[in-house]
Amino acid sequence: MLFRSASMPYFVFSVDPEGQTKCLDKYAKYREARDYARNLRNEQAPGQATTFKLIFASNEIEAEKLLTTPREAPIEGDD
Repeated sequence: MLFRSASMPYFVFSVDPEGQTKCLDKYAKYREARDYARNLRNEQAPGQATTFKLIFASNEIEAEKLLTTPREAPIEGDD
């Protein structure tokens, strides 16, 4: 018998033009989180610069850290 641990939640964040983040909600299922983020994007007023991000993490602190940490540029060259 396999033991299934509690799954990590999906967090939905808003990110304003200055880079300030705010956790809006969390969901256990990807589809629910995706639909919520899509609805926020669709209801957004034209010209509004806030973006909505979906993050998979074990807790809100980790999610915010993942969201605000710049990604490294991919290395280009011969493979």
